[in-house]
Amino acid sequence: MRTQNDPYISKDASILEPRLQLETERTFSGFAFDTAADFYYDGVLDDALIDLRRASVSYSPFDFMDIRMGRQILTWGTGDMIFINDLFPKDWQAFFIGRDVEYLKAPSDALKTSFFTDWFNVDVVYTPQFDNDRYIRGERLSYWSDALGRRAGESDPVIVNKPDDWFQNDEAALRIYRTIASYEVALYGYRGYWKSMAGQDPLSGAALFPPLSAYGASVRGSVGPGIGNLELGYYDSEDDSHGDNPFIRNSEFRFLAGYEQELAKNLTGAVQYYLEAMMDYGAYRNTLPAGIRPHDENRYVLTFRLTRLLFDQDLTLSYFTYYSPSDQDAYMRFNAHYKVTDALAVEAGANWFLGREENTFFGQFEKNTNVYAAVRYSF
Repeated sequence: MRTQNDPYISKDASILEPRLQLETERTFSGFAFDTAADFYYDGVLDDALIDLRRASVSYSPFDFMDIRMGRQILTWGTGDMIFINDLFPKDWQAFFIGRDVEYLKAPSDALKTSFFTDWFNVDVVYTPQFDNDRYIRGERLSYWSDALGRRAGESDPVIVNKPDDWFQNDEAALRIYRTIASYEVALYGYRGYWKSMAGQDPLSGAALFPPLSAYGASVRGSVGPGIGNLELGYYDSEDDSHGDNPFIRNSEFRFLAGYEQELAKNLTGAVQYYLEAMMDYGAYRNTLPAGIRPHDENRYVLTFRLTRLLFDQDLTLSYFTYYSPSDQDAYMRFNAHYKVTDALAVEAGANWFLGREENTFFGQFEKNTNVYAAVRYSF
């Protein structure tokens, strides 16, 4: 349930759904088939839906090579709910309304090929048709609109011009990684499009997904009594290479540093520091249309996680927060998950948004704060 009145959203609930997930795995003559689908009734939007989560076939033609083709959940990188080189689709709407955290990762329709050698390993992912993030659309969560100069919601549906031609609007992602001593080191490359809307057509007003190339690296391993990670990436916004197109998002440098440690028995803590640095900021400010609130050159975000296990680890208490000193906004996630039996689990939690300004990333969602409860039975 939503905890605040929002003039742009008429619904009292953020999520209200019975959901059935069916999955199966089969092997035949060296091929592995993996399928999972969710059937659910969305009581907020009054609609019956099917979400095909996985439908893939895997095969290993050689000892050093694996192939998986079809719908699959893809992920890599070192961040804890912060993604730099993981440029696979996310479902931010599901994340913010109270669905299980597994639904943050949206599926990709892709071909993944992995090679294993004595020197390094390689993952290559080819997506023949662009898979964008499942973005905030306004029918369930209100958001800030630069075009309107205010928050928007149900009466302001998002108009999108999405690149969706097969084999023409495609994506390619690469990861090269190996373990050195106790550290996993990786290099990344990506060629495709911004995963979330990052531009606007000045004539039609439609939101755009401009072309994007990204390059990055990461390292993760033991640091003292815990585990540390560093990750960086450069986002080359190909349609705004000089930063002087006010309708396309500028290129960016992104950096992440994190550390996780067991603080006491069954109590784990983790912190992260994240930076987004806009390139060609002077050109951005000089070409920004009058009336549009400018973004900061640098955006900083700190995250903090605490996880406590109780009652023979059947009860998990989790707290995760994003706090941006530059934007002066925050997003806090509270969750209590109790395993009643091996098959039955119950949970409750909250998504709490705070912000001084309505146009910052988390501040725009301040009126969307919600509390939720769920029951899950597995068979």
